[in-house]
Amino acid sequence: MTVTKRDYYEILGVSKTAPAEEIKKAYRKLAVKFHPDKNPGDHTAEEKFKELGEAYDILMDDNKRAAYDRMGHAAFAQGTAGPAGGGMGGGFHDPFDLFREVFGAGGGGVFEQFFGGGGGGGGSQADGRQRGSDLRYDLQIRLEEAAFGCEKEIEISKLDTCGKCHGTGAEPGAKVTTCPTCRGRGQVIASRGFFQVAQTCPRCHGSGQVISNPCKTCGGEGRTEARTRIKLKIPAGIDNGSRLRSSQNGEAGLRGGSPGDLYVVIHIKEHEVFERDEDNLFCEVPIRFSTAALGGEVHVPTLEGKAALKIPAGTQNATVFKLRGKGLPTLHSSQRGDLMVRVLVEVPTKLDSPARKKLEEFAELCGDENTPIHKSFFEKAKEWFS
Repeated sequence: MTVTKRDYYEILGVSKTAPAEEIKKAYRKLAVKFHPDKNPGDHTAEEKFKELGEAYDILMDDNKRAAYDRMGHAAFAQGTAGPAGGGMGGGFHDPFDLFREVFGAGGGGVFEQFFGGGGGGGGSQADGRQRGSDLRYDLQIRLEEAAFGCEKEIEISKLDTCGKCHGTGAEPGAKVTTCPTCRGRGQVIASRGFFQVAQTCPRCHGSGQVISNPCKTCGGEGRTEARTRIKLKIPAGIDNGSRLRSSQNGEAGLRGGSPGDLYVVIHIKEHEVFERDEDNLFCEVPIRFSTAALGGEVHVPTLEGKAALKIPAGTQNATVFKLRGKGLPTLHSSQRGDLMVRVLVEVPTKLDSPARKKLEEFAELCGDENTPIHKSFFEKAKEWFS
């Protein structure tokens, strides 16, 4: 039984005089309809999807379409001389073209954001240029620097624009032509039964172009390894783990493509005195037993120096005092957090005879009436002491 192949124009539902844009729209609409992901287990839809891809590949190529218009399917029969770069349709058809159009072409499209670029090797352009990679740098700063902001200069090693060819990848006078293997896409599509696997073009290495005489300094890539110093401005109030974006300070693009970005991740060193909770600071300050009992004034540390703190008479251990506006500034705001000071009443560890005698007299004079916390606890727990 002989199987007759359907007419490619009929498959796409277009006329023989249809322009390329009409063919592309027709393919896009039908490919979405019969895509296997939308028709799981439907072998008929699977065959139609493959048929659509074959028709699209032939009719979108000027040489193949001309040969098909003259000879029909016989133009691509085994043993028949086909058009330039011939062979059966589908060999180099890029299945991602459809989805770039559906979700938005270019660097800002949804497809590009999630899959990192298309057939040109991730952000490639028609002239072979590719955007450079983004870089990450981890920067450690002190709490004081995070609080008030600062300027830092960092040094990184990265691929930078070649000084000899200025990023073109070519020696002076060299010719740049479209890669004949991938036809400028930067990728070749290898068919594995129903599946098609995209691979970087082995000839142009993803650039989509071939240089007759590559730059001897960079080997045709347009980039060389270099160390670069970059100045950064750290905003006041920045938090641990924040990322700063330094635009176009990532790696240089391939063959003159736009550079990537540098992302600096901030790590704040642990402080010896303060602990941070968002914009508030916490610290513990020891005070004398006599100060806690009699009251007085002590000096406590802040990020801007020392500050006076009044201690009321009878202050208990672990009491927390709030110093308003002595914390960290709120990022991009004039507001500031607070400083929470937890006082630790320090009990003398060594007493000479006169001090011990005085303290015993003090304890006798105070009695239970001057120890309300002690008295309250034993009232609650008296059943365990009976």
